[in-house]
Amino acid sequence: MSSSNLVSQISYNNTFPVSCRIAAGSTRFCAGIVSTVKHISIETEMADYSNKLYQQLEAESGIPTGYKRTGSVLLAQTQDRLISLRRMVSRLRMKSIPCEIITPKQVGELHPLLNIHDLVGAMYVPEDAVVSTADIALALVTAARSKGVQVHEHTAVNHVLVERGHVSGVDTDRGQIECEYFVNCAGQWAYELGLSNEEPVSIPLHACEHFYLLTSPLRTPLQDNLPCVVDPDGRIYIRNWQGGILSGGFEKNPKPIFTEGRNQLEIQNLQEDWDHFEPLLSALLRRMPSLEALEILRLVNCPESFTPDMRCVMGESPTLLRYFTLAGMNSQGCSLGGGAGKFLAEWMVHGYPQDNVWPLDIKRFGALQSSRTFLRHRVMEVMPLIYDLKVPRWDFQTGRQLRTSPLYDRLDAQGARWMEKHGFERAKYFVPPGKDLLSLDQSKTFYKPDWFDIVGSEVKCCKEAVCVIDMSSFTKFEISSPGDQALDTLQYLFSNDVDVPVGHIVHTGMLNERGGYENDCSVVRLQKRSFFMISPTDQQVHCWSWLKQHLPSDSDLFLEDVTWKYTALNLIGPRAMDVLSELSYAPMTPDHFPSLFCKEMSVGYANGIRVMSMTHTGEPGFTLYIPIEYALHVYNEIMSVGQKYGIRNAGYYALRSLRIEKFFAFWGQDLDSFTTPLECGREFRVKLDKGCDFIGRDALLRQRDEGIFKRFTMFILEDHDTDLDLWPWWGEPIYRNGEHVGKTTSSAYSYTLGRHVCLGFIHSSNPVTPDFINRGEYEIEIAGQRFQAKAKLYPFSSLFTQRRRKEDMELGY
Repeated sequence: MSSSNLVSQISYNNTFPVSCRIAAGSTRFCAGIVSTVKHISIETEMADYSNKLYQQLEAESGIPTGYKRTGSVLLAQTQDRLISLRRMVSRLRMKSIPCEIITPKQVGELHPLLNIHDLVGAMYVPEDAVVSTADIALALVTAARSKGVQVHEHTAVNHVLVERGHVSGVDTDRGQIECEYFVNCAGQWAYELGLSNEEPVSIPLHACEHFYLLTSPLRTPLQDNLPCVVDPDGRIYIRNWQGGILSGGFEKNPKPIFTEGRNQLEIQNLQEDWDHFEPLLSALLRRMPSLEALEILRLVNCPESFTPDMRCVMGESPTLLRYFTLAGMNSQGCSLGGGAGKFLAEWMVHGYPQDNVWPLDIKRFGALQSSRTFLRHRVMEVMPLIYDLKVPRWDFQTGRQLRTSPLYDRLDAQGARWMEKHGFERAKYFVPPGKDLLSLDQSKTFYKPDWFDIVGSEVKCCKEAVCVIDMSSFTKFEISSPGDQALDTLQYLFSNDVDVPVGHIVHTGMLNERGGYENDCSVVRLQKRSFFMISPTDQQVHCWSWLKQHLPSDSDLFLEDVTWKYTALNLIGPRAMDVLSELSYAPMTPDHFPSLFCKEMSVGYANGIRVMSMTHTGEPGFTLYIPIEYALHVYNEIMSVGQKYGIRNAGYYALRSLRIEKFFAFWGQDLDSFTTPLECGREFRVKLDKGCDFIGRDALLRQRDEGIFKRFTMFILEDHDTDLDLWPWWGEPIYRNGEHVGKTTSSAYSYTLGRHVCLGFIHSSNPVTPDFINRGEYEIEIAGQRFQAKAKLYPFSSLFTQRRRKEDMELGY
């Protein structure tokens, strides 16, 4: 209802069919805690907006909502948990949300019933609140109706009607409703509703049972203003409820529910299970011993929906235009609902939200992540993760080996340790013989990691000899046409000029009307009317959707996703040319094979290998795109011939270190749809005078005239001790002359410089010029501690092992 209410405020007329009563389902049983403490920035913004919306909703609607600003206290039983909370305080303060780290004694003063003897500290957020979620829903409905929104309760949606690839209406049990847009906000029913369409829409979520108990009032009823308590190490939350206690949690062994199909229940208080709840009850009694004398009124068991990556699902379907989704709230629906509705309303009315919502965009998932079995197994891991300590570089353990390179078994046998990206297994690093694999896999720290020396040796090999990185997960498309339509379309879609000679490679952005990056890619002109496009791994669905959306409707253009057809091997280092020369019997020196060039060659016995002189790291070398049936042969030949040149396998951690020290940006982390090429120093990838218009050109011209108010910058930490100090990862505040000016987007240790390098944006209300950056004194804040940093707009020239023209520099994927 939040999105419907906000859409009505902006411009649209709305009809809102509801298959049951308003506030049925999980809404009625939600704990009603409005917390702004979230792990990603956009969720914090949503929760903050929700808090402010709910605060004024009662006055607007006339419906009592139970809103009380109680504040919240997040407890830390360990030093690592306290570090995590300190990092969170830094992030919330960037959003102007009041919060602070407090002592156990101060916790006891805020909430006298708590046992504080095992605590090392806590985080206090004074403006967090509690509400009655059913009343919030009714208040939103009342406010929406007052603005002309029609709400039809007990109206079941059979399916969405489709015409020429977009929504045209809804078929319900009371007849059809014509509409231009449809929003699937069906919560736990969203999965089945998506599949019921004429053109099915995959919405990856699955429900689990969620438990909390209610007690009778204390002899002296609890005060209304007592803060909510979150004890993540105990896996429980606690809030005041009618003078007593409401307490639940997220257990280690959750119970997926409705695994055989759609739940038909409306009001859902499921069967009690005290044996299952016992670990949470024990944790509650340890934290509040005085509760042992209270009567437990009931144990509530209601369904909650979870997604594969613990983030909600929102946005327009990649397969059906004007079909929007907002579901899978991961037990955060109360906190996120108001803000998520705002962003979705903006998306529908303006074509995009007012901030970067890519971490929540439904297009981050593919259909492969919507299998019932995958979801059932994954949500059993996701639900406990809500309170697990999340250190940098943690990986999901369920739903793995879904997509693999043909070389997976071979690399695994050679010590590869794996991470997952968009369902694809990618090697992080390779453990040398004799190392303890189990201890490395279980190593979790905010400090210097156990893999530090392993990755350092891989980086050293990339710079001095030759390494192989399997980069098969990259998204790959082929675009062609009988005439010039492929070229004309790509010229309109890309900011750079792709009308280059056959065999040349162009690094370019695919921009939106605001000039922001919808994609960052490399394009190879294979033939006069045929192109090969390479994009980041998690761009597969989003990029396909963007291309299809902008193709001419009467086009003869042929677009194919060939990601699965090619294995990509990145051959990095000064001896890469020696290895390939020996395998191809062709000279591979820069004179014969210039930078950013592609040639189809024979490598070993295999023909038709697309060899490209780029590495995505700034180091010399080549990337080979190999038809999958030849992958094992080519890899074996490379490793065999490469032995004399000191060849070894390397992983993505080494690649990350190399690309960050070269100041190469990464789409989805450094770049997003609100970042323009002018803001990230990529003007050389824009050809404003290429003789034709392209999406985003007008916006870039305006920005060039009006000035640049944020700029991508490289920071080298000056007084940071790698062995003793906490490491930067991403999201750390940046200070200029003591004032907050931005945050980091990615970080890595530079083995070349012997320092940490952070990338991030500097913002200002005035144009951010090179002189403005150079005249500042900078600090990076890591978990409350500030470290001096040197800001640079260009990488150290000494980092490049061969001279490169500016236009040859690459972006990392």
